[in-house]
Amino acid sequence: MSYRNGLNRTATKLDKPLSSSSNCNSSNGGKYLAPSPPPSSPAPAISKPGSPLHPTSASSRRTPQRTWKHDSGVSGRVRVAVRLRPRNAEEMVADADFADCVELQPELKRLTLRKNNWVSETYEFDEVLTDFSSQKRVYEVVAKPVLESVLEGYNGTVMAYGQTGTGKTFTLGRLGEEDIADRGIMVRAMEDILAGICPEQDSVTVSYLQLYMETVQDLLDPSKDNIPIVEDPKTGDVSLPGATVVEIRDQAGFVDLLQTGESNRFAANTKLNTESSRSHAILMVNIKKHVKVPVEDLDIPNENGLSMHKSKGSYPPTVRKSKLIIVDLAGSERVDKSGSEGLALEEAKSINLSLTALGKCINALADGKSHVPIRDSKLTRLLRDSFGGTARTSLVITIGPSPRHRGETMSTIMFGQRAMKIENMMKRREEFDYKSMCHKLGMELERCFAESERQNKLLLDVERKLEERLEETRRAEKNLECALEKMASERARHQKEHVEVLQNLEIERTERLRMENELQAAKSDMKNHKEVPEPSKDVNDEILELKLQLENERQSRQQAERELRILKSGVPSQYGNSESTEIMILSRRLENEIQRRTKLEDEIKRLQNQLSQATLELEVAKSSASGFTSFGLNSLKTPMIVNHNFESDLGHNLDTGRPQDHVGLQKLLSLLESQDVGIQVQAVKVVANLAAEEAHQEKIVEAGGLHHMLLLLRDSEDETIRRVAAGAIANLAMNERNQELIMSEGGIALLSRTADNAEDPQTLRMVAGAIANLCGNDKLQLKLRDDGGIKALLKMVNSRHSDVLAQVARGIANFAKCESRGVVQGSRMGRSLLIDEGALPWIVGNANNEASSIRRHIELALCHLAQQDVNARDLVAAGALRELVRISRECSREDIRMLARRLLAGSSIFQSELRRLHIVP
Repeated sequence: MSYRNGLNRTATKLDKPLSSSSNCNSSNGGKYLAPSPPPSSPAPAISKPGSPLHPTSASSRRTPQRTWKHDSGVSGRVRVAVRLRPRNAEEMVADADFADCVELQPELKRLTLRKNNWVSETYEFDEVLTDFSSQKRVYEVVAKPVLESVLEGYNGTVMAYGQTGTGKTFTLGRLGEEDIADRGIMVRAMEDILAGICPEQDSVTVSYLQLYMETVQDLLDPSKDNIPIVEDPKTGDVSLPGATVVEIRDQAGFVDLLQTGESNRFAANTKLNTESSRSHAILMVNIKKHVKVPVEDLDIPNENGLSMHKSKGSYPPTVRKSKLIIVDLAGSERVDKSGSEGLALEEAKSINLSLTALGKCINALADGKSHVPIRDSKLTRLLRDSFGGTARTSLVITIGPSPRHRGETMSTIMFGQRAMKIENMMKRREEFDYKSMCHKLGMELERCFAESERQNKLLLDVERKLEERLEETRRAEKNLECALEKMASERARHQKEHVEVLQNLEIERTERLRMENELQAAKSDMKNHKEVPEPSKDVNDEILELKLQLENERQSRQQAERELRILKSGVPSQYGNSESTEIMILSRRLENEIQRRTKLEDEIKRLQNQLSQATLELEVAKSSASGFTSFGLNSLKTPMIVNHNFESDLGHNLDTGRPQDHVGLQKLLSLLESQDVGIQVQAVKVVANLAAEEAHQEKIVEAGGLHHMLLLLRDSEDETIRRVAAGAIANLAMNERNQELIMSEGGIALLSRTADNAEDPQTLRMVAGAIANLCGNDKLQLKLRDDGGIKALLKMVNSRHSDVLAQVARGIANFAKCESRGVVQGSRMGRSLLIDEGALPWIVGNANNEASSIRRHIELALCHLAQQDVNARDLVAAGALRELVRISRECSREDIRMLARRLLAGSSIFQSELRRLHIVP
């Protein structure tokens, strides 16, 4: 039985996939502090029953602080973690009457091995992983510290050792194709490596090998057999020049590479394991990473051997080359237990010989002997840097609980104990990238030359344009001087003419006055001497001529005054105003035309807006006639979808992302404020249908759709509008970011008030579904309780409608699941908030509900509550123990049934209550 099958029978997986993001910034602020490996400590003390363990002092646990120096090494002990495999199906049958030979104390990092019913021994390790520890937890404890050192330029090794069938391959090489929570150390390590490098300038290469029958073979190219091992006589580094080297660019390519290697690895079926690995698998990952390390007053030799002084704060280009080796050792086995024959027997002999050689080397290093038999096996030659070398090493030993294999378990534990005594001297491998520096300087020099040429060209162009401008200025000055001279001469001529006109005008005025006086004197004489005969015809003609002359003089005077005004204004009298008048008339006509055209354009725009509004209202009316009356939400876990051309067209426009395409959504949201209830109903239905698709949710929230839905819940008095708005909020609540926005705007209070005022079960179902989606967010649990979300769910059970109760049960199950996850992760303590809010009686009363949709969620919620020891007494007092016993026997889901059994068997409170009630679980 495989490790995966055994694990499925004992615990529910709570692991989630890791999220990764690319980071091209390789510098760490100019200073580097080497990762602090665990302190070197002697092998843990072995205690007998009746004798207390010797606790480790606080000073021995304290990690010494070390500051990195360029050529110095960092001491670090080999870290060892032990992982217990759960019982498989065969052991559950064969060892049903026997207790496990191993007892774990993970909080004290201790392991107790029972030799018999009276004698046991206790051992301490760096980490103790229980049979229900997740793959994520194993990776973070065993491999992640090594990986962080590798990314900082140190070599690292992760290795699994143990009896065959105890889960070494599951721990290291599991791909997690069916469930990403099952991913092993290899897949998770490459995910973090790709996230910690810059793809543009860093590189990651991988080789995948197996050591079979003392022969190194290439798993990526099976034709490459018996690959030689080469050791550098100066540095002692081990390399395999004939192995296939593949550069990794993404996680999918690495997973394909692992699949290819696993298909070429030798495996066989034995009595101890159906898929027993018959070779040691070795994954070698080489990382080349460019970083910027601050150099403070450091003399670096240049190519000529002379020292090149670097000023404080400079960052020379540096390349860090590190190597990560992940070794999946073949399991040690006894021939009489495994039943190996023929070729399998020879393979077992080769495996045991190589593991024996590895154990001898570790014993020699642990005892401080001068001679270490590294060359006794190719495995020890490949791992010479991992034990007693310069790499940071982490070892996970896997054991099983069966008392039949107590001897193999004891051997594995002692192997780990001896490995903990080994000290490695870690050294960073980095060098200055002079070639890259020269290349960058050359490119910078070329860029400077090109920029200089461009600047010179621009300068020449500017000079040419300035010369042209200067020449134009000179010509303009010359033309201006000519114009000024001409104006001066014209002005002198006009002044002379003005003086002459004034003189002539004065003479004419004097003459006219004289003639008027003579005429006046003549008239007075005629009055005084009536006897004087009538004047003759000549006199009359003369008088008439004088009058005409006077009139002409008056006209001449007026003309002269006009010319004088013209001369004073500086405009020659011979220039008329006809052209100016015509231009003014044309200007006025043009302005009138422009104004009329502007008015027409405004009128066209107004008509277009009216046409768009009418079209939108017509489409909404059509949608009302084509099937929106059957609007509903079949399941709050799946988004609602209504097939209609209007929503499809609007959704397509939203997907294009262009600004003009959002006009339809804005107009649709504006219809929510209409005074017509019918238009409001159809508009909110369209928004709810669009919110059912994840692609539209972000745009609806950005346009204010969520805010409109909350306002409708608060202000609308129409039951249909409130029901559909609650359904839209339930759809939007499936997104984690929208959940926080709903909570921040008081969504729980609005949903609770809607539930209090609602009489329709469908409205209650949608409100309960929205709250149930919010219950699945770990970050919002306290706020959800404080805002009355749990109380709102419990109030809605009074409707007794099956669909409403199903959504209430789902919300309680989501809330209990988040609480259980928080307890496992250590982020939450104390009694369940559901119990504090009084939900336990309803949970117990509906744990055996006739409706499967309600019963399934309640059973899951009850198991999650039972996982927290602090809730055990409340569960017993409420009568939940009998329901847990029923679930462990009758639940249709095997994982929930097995979880209930494990909870009943693992809780002392439950066990004592079962014995009191005489109930056999």
